[in-house]
Amino acid sequence: MNMTLALLDVVALLEPIPTHKLVAGQVGTIVEELTNTVFEVEFSDAKGQTITTCAVDAHHLLKLTHELVLA
Repeated sequence: MNMTLALLDVVALLEPIPTHKLVAGQVGTIVEELTNTVFEVEFSDAKGQTITTCAVDAHHLLKLTHELVLA
């Protein structure tokens, strides 16, 4: 299954980022593609307030979807 990441995709962290106080499972939105494999992700709380924005390697992200994805 190819889950290509793109601008405005909703993603979850697969590993914590302690320097930004982010835990595995934290949900964020891709706001910029820095390279083919590194994305700037904005992490927000339940009220929509930004917690932090940081660069994250694609292999540390899981794209979230509401649609049926056929393997």
